[in-house]
Amino acid sequence: MKVVILEPLAVEKDRLMAIAQEILGDSVEITMYDNRTLDPQELIERGKDADIVIEANQPLSAEVIKGFKNCKLLNVGFTGLDHVALDACKEMGMMVCNCSGYSTACVADLVFGSLISFYRNIAACDTATRNGGTMAGLVGYELEGKKFGVVGTGAIGLRVAKIAAAFGCEVYAYSRTVKDVPGVTYVSLDELMSTCDIISLHMPSNASTKGMISAEKIAMMKENAVLINMARGPVIDSQALADALNNDKILGACIDVYEMEPPIPGDHPLLTAKHTVVTPHVAFATKEAFIKRAYILFENIKAYMNGTPQNVKVEA
Repeated sequence: MKVVILEPLAVEKDRLMAIAQEILGDSVEITMYDNRTLDPQELIERGKDADIVIEANQPLSAEVIKGFKNCKLLNVGFTGLDHVALDACKEMGMMVCNCSGYSTACVADLVFGSLISFYRNIAACDTATRNGGTMAGLVGYELEGKKFGVVGTGAIGLRVAKIAAAFGCEVYAYSRTVKDVPGVTYVSLDELMSTCDIISLHMPSNASTKGMISAEKIAMMKENAVLINMARGPVIDSQALADALNNDKILGACIDVYEMEPPIPGDHPLLTAKHTVVTPHVAFATKEAFIKRAYILFENIKAYMNGTPQNVKVEA
């Protein structure tokens, strides 16, 4: 069975192939490309003969998907699938699996890393210290006792909720599916937006979530509230959020995702908004997470070949 890895997976080739050998033995023939391309014809050329295609967050259009004539399994090394033309996969009878779970720990880490950096003015403190300054004007906030709201309680959202509770926060949640989670109180989205001091977003990007955090919802937030987005850029009205920040309507924002992948255009409203910590879509990116991802990708192939596919998002 021919497996093509369309793009680098951030694991050294020898280590990646060793993981593949450990899980799959000699049951597959692997071709790996060590560079990304945006050229649809080049992508089609790479994947046209593959039985299984592996990719990460490389955008795959319907044109490209339909060019993978022999592909039976698209194995996506990512959690979200909004960069893949899933309708074309269905049309081609192509199963799609993802790597759910590989980034749960590291995304939650960055939620609190960014939040504490914002609350405690860490970047400004570093600058002040290096320039002979003092703590003047750098008194921060603490998490204990804050009302912490989580929007979307999948694996990442629940991990964030657990960590927030460990910091001594009161934890609230909104999700389409209400779960019985000790220490977490489910409320409506409007109640969460209007009462929580910290709001952390963890929903997927789809038709129902696009623009969910609208100007109307942002206007509900408290003046001392911080909004964190480690989910997907399109779930927020970025201009409305920037306006709220610049007009001191909310305390701050920690943003890792945007409507496009970095580099972010210089005129993006959140790049010049006040009271922000911004990062370049790096929440999922740790050395440990990439190793976890490699294992899941090859375990997905093993399960598929054994007739018991896992992490299936589109049925063949």
